[in-house]
Amino acid sequence: MKALVCNTPGEFTYINKEMPSVEDGMVLLKMRRLGICGTDYHAFEGTQPFFEYPRILGHEIAAEVVEAGGGANFKTGDLVTISPYFYCGKCIACRSGRTNCCVNIKVFGVHIDGAMQEYITVPATAIVSGEGLTVDELALIEPLAIGAHGVGLAQLNKGDTVVILGAGPIGLGTIAFAKISGAEVIVIDVNDNRLSFCSERLGITHTINPLKTDVLEQLSKITDGEMAKVVIDCTGNLNAINNAFKFLAHTGKFIMIGLQKGTIEVVHPEFHKREAVLMSSRNALPHDFAYVIDCIRKGLVKPMDFITHNVPFTEVKEKFNHLLQANESLIKALISFDE
Repeated sequence: MKALVCNTPGEFTYINKEMPSVEDGMVLLKMRRLGICGTDYHAFEGTQPFFEYPRILGHEIAAEVVEAGGGANFKTGDLVTISPYFYCGKCIACRSGRTNCCVNIKVFGVHIDGAMQEYITVPATAIVSGEGLTVDELALIEPLAIGAHGVGLAQLNKGDTVVILGAGPIGLGTIAFAKISGAEVIVIDVNDNRLSFCSERLGITHTINPLKTDVLEQLSKITDGEMAKVVIDCTGNLNAINNAFKFLAHTGKFIMIGLQKGTIEVVHPEFHKREAVLMSSRNALPHDFAYVIDCIRKGLVKPMDFITHNVPFTEVKEKFNHLLQANESLIKALISFDE
């Protein structure tokens, strides 16, 4: 079978591998679709934390069951996705039900080789049933679950003002679930194409491009001077994060879904007087996956709207740089293994 390896930043190579064996408790999957996410782009660029090379990337999965090992209750032909955060079940985080931030976590495609290959084996415990969704929809479950998890941590109430920084794929999912919660959503991004998508497809009334307007002034006007009850960063951009502390209302909460390598700077008196909360949001939990699937089935979230590019697996090496440079048109790219 064929696999695509990221050897070093900026370098992909196709290799031939033996088919993986199927042990008890494991399931052999044939890849059908794979979403390309920010983690993959950052790994290719060499800016992804928690990363070593060489690595097979990819963790946003839609696949077909080929064979289930002993004790795995799945049938050949079942369409599934996976929760790609393989956890130990024993550490302090796991014992408290927070398997998304396991001390010994192995994220598929980050800490261990992932899904840019024709067949993969994963633990049966990681598999999420497709429940009648299409392969394209299934490939977006995991990134949508990340947004749903961050919104859940924010504990939004109806009418709360939430500022979401970044309208990439993770940001768009976060925006969708914040809107479902009944919050008043304001989106900030430097890409007018994505801001238009938010207005036209997600029904967002207030969008701000910081390259074209004074964000503080605009936010103050929109919120009658109160600013945002919640700020959620989905950019992973250090300047955006550091500047956004000024957007917080008193008693506000700052949730960081985006990830970067730098040092966050907080003006302590400004943060202190707000009695603000700063919280990271990592990965997602099983109930987030279930919630996303339920929202898709009810038509509350429409993942097909997010897909702008589809690349055959055999052409990923050739076209990956083009996707990196497609800032104006790219929202979500999928890799197709159906050839």
